[in-house]
Formats: sequence, structure tokens, C-alpha cells
Amino acid sequence: MPSVGQPHVSIVIPVYNEEAILFDAVTGLRERLLERGWSFEIIIAENGSKDRTFAIAQQIAQKHLDVIAFSLGEPNYGKALKEGILRARGTFVICEEIDLCDVDFHQRALELLEASEADLVIGSKLLDAAQDDRPLIRHAASHFYNALLRVTLGFRGTDTHGLKAFRRSALIETVRACLVDKDVFASEFVIRAERGGVRMREIPVRVIEKRPPSINLFKRVPNVLKSVVKLTVAIRIRG
Repeated sequence: MPSVGQPHVSIVIPVYNEEAILFDAVTGLRERLLERGWSFEIIIAENGSKDRTFAIAQQIAQKHLDVIAFSLGEPNYGKALKEGILRARGTFVICEEIDLCDVDFHQRALELLEASEADLVIGSKLLDAAQDDRPLIRHAASHFYNALLRVTLGFRGTDTHGLKAFRRSALIETVRACLVDKDVFASEFVIRAERGGVRMREIPVRVIEKRPPSINLFKRVPNVLKSVVKLTVAIRIRG
């Protein structure tokens, strides 16, 4: 049965040019969630796609009441993710990736959140027990980026970008306080939570690349570096 009323879990998925995998990924995720008996909503946050991604998202949403789709109108992962979180109604919010849809992570994260062992659970692809099956260059880039966050912002964890689950009431103001967008919003969210004393846990995940990235890794570097500088000024200097 579709979820009705306020859902227990909101799953937010930013998407950009994902017409090839969107339908199967979302409908497959929905079936696995229904098998677990959870009350949920899936929020598809489309941002500036040049293909039929949003049209497909709308078709899924029209068929299933527990799927919501909106379009941001510009290519901006972080802004789409933030807007999706702000629209979420669930007690718990999960930030997902369309090429992962990792219900095993959902299960493990919710167990920690529901037991009040954490308010934010991060699925780390860089923990010793994790499995990162992406190309070596992307794995190395993740290590470099994490090291950059350690040096510039004093981040003590192993990962900020990717799967996350959190108690909405504990972190919604942290989301609203975030200043940067695009690729670095997710990092700002985690770092602000860490600096604010939020109870955090990292758990290992397996990452498998089901399709090439929708945006070339090297094209993202200038904006990422610019956003990290902006974030460093905002947090280190302005507080």
C-alpha cells in the first residue's frame, strides 16, 4: 500500500540527466521499501537536466502517491538536495544517490537513529571496512577531498559526500544555515553538524559505479575549490 499521512522516512534523491536509469532505480527502490513495511516518501529533486529525466520523474510521481518530483530548473546538486530536505516531511531523512539506492544502508542507519544512538549517520566509502568499487581515480579524488576538508576545516570524519541519514528535527536548522551549494553543500552540512556537537556515526558502505558520472570529475574541481574557500571563510572567520 502507498504511504499516507506523514511518512516515517523521507528519501531525497537529486538527479541530473538520469533518463537511462531513473525509472528502474526509483521503482526498484520503492518495491524494496514496501517489502520492509516502512511508511515513506521518495523525493526526486531534478536539477537542470537536458534529457527526459524530469518527465520520467513526473510519470512515476503521477502513478505512485509516495513519490514526489520537483524541478529546480538549474544544474545544482547541492541546491536540489537542500530543497528536497526542506520539503521532506519524514521523522527521518535519507540523502540517497540514484545510482546506489542502498536499502541496506537505510536499514542500518534507521536502526541507529531509532535507537537514539545517533542523530546523523554517514555512509562512508572510505572507512577500512567499506568497499569502493569505483575507478581508482575517483577513489583517490575522494581521499584528496577528505584531506582538504581536514586541513581547511578541521573535519574529523572520513566522508561527507554520499549517503546520509538523520533525524529531521535535530538537523533541519543546520540545513537552513548552510551557505554553499553545488558539490560542497553536503560537506558543509556534515561539518556544521560536527562542529555543532550533533551525535554522529559513520558506517561502511559499498559503492559500485553503475554508470559514468553525469558531470566530468575534472570539470567539477574549480567550483569545488572555490566553494571550499567560501566555506572556510564562512566557518573559520565568520563562525
